[in-house]
Amino acid sequence: MLTRHSIPVTAMMVMATVVGTVHASADENPKGGGIGCQLFTCQVEVDIPGQSGGEAGDNDGSGGTGGGSSGSDDDPNKRVCKYELVDPQPPAGSLDWEGHEPGDGAVYEQICGIGDFTNTIARMVWLAEPPTQETVDPAVLAQRAVDSMTLLGPDVASPRAAGDYTVGVPMWMWVNQSATTYGPNTASASAGGITVTATAKVSKIVWQMGDGSSVTCNGPGTPYQGSEGMAQSPTCGHMYSKTSAGTKSGKFPVTATSTWTIDWQGGGEVGQLTEIRQTDVQVAIGELQVVT
Repeated sequence: MLTRHSIPVTAMMVMATVVGTVHASADENPKGGGIGCQLFTCQVEVDIPGQSGGEAGDNDGSGGTGGGSSGSDDDPNKRVCKYELVDPQPPAGSLDWEGHEPGDGAVYEQICGIGDFTNTIARMVWLAEPPTQETVDPAVLAQRAVDSMTLLGPDVASPRAAGDYTVGVPMWMWVNQSATTYGPNTASASAGGITVTATAKVSKIVWQMGDGSSVTCNGPGTPYQGSEGMAQSPTCGHMYSKTSAGTKSGKFPVTATSTWTIDWQGGGEVGQLTEIRQTDVQVAIGELQVVT
C-alpha cells in the first residue's frame, strides 16, 4: 500500500529510514530534473511496513484504471476504495497532476479502507477517466449481519429428556425464548459506505415426534400449569398412542426444527432471508398405570 506525504527535503532520508523506502522519479515532477521536489518540499511515496501493495496504480485505481480493490466480493477484509473529485482542482504544475496538465483527466481524493472503513488511507490521485465506484451488494451485507447473530436451535423446555410422559396423556410442548434461540435478534453490517440492518425471529417450529407424526407450532408454545389437568395445549401439543419401549434406545427421538425469518433493509433495498436450526431430545413414553 502506498501513501503520499509532503516532507522537508532535509528530513526526507530520516523519514525514509523510519517509515520505509522512498520512491520518486523525474517524471513525477512536471518540470523534470530531480525527484519531484518544489522549493523545500518534496513529495514522495512511502512503502508502509506490514501492508501489501506496490507503486501507484497497482490495484488501487490510480494511473487511470479507476476503482481497484483486492479480495473476493464476499471477503469481510476486502480493501475498498472510494473517490471524490477534488474541487477546485489543483493548480497547473502541482505534483497531484502527476505530470499531466489541467483538463487532461482530473485529480481525485482516493480513500481506501477495510470493510466498514474503520481504518482508511487517503491520498490524491490523477485519473484519465472518472473512476468506477466500488459497489456493495446489500444482500451480501445482510447475510454477513445474520452470520454475526449466532442463531441457534430451539431451547426446548418441554418435552424434557428426564420427563415422565404417558400414552394417552396430552403432552404440552414449549421452548424458552432468548435472542439467539427465538428472537428477535438484530445486527448490522457495513461496507463501501453502505449499512444493512437485519432482524431475525423464529416464525415456526416443526416437531418430529419420533412416532411418525409431525406437529407444526407457529409460536413458542404454552407452558403447562398443574391446574390444567388433562387438558390439551392450546398452542402446541401432542398425544402419543404407543409407548417408546419398542425402540432401540427405549425413547422416541424428538427433533424441534425452527425456521428463522430475517427481514433486512439498507443500501436503498429491502429483503428477507431464511435460516434453519434444530435441536434433538430423547423422550421416554410409558404406559398408563391402572390402579385397582
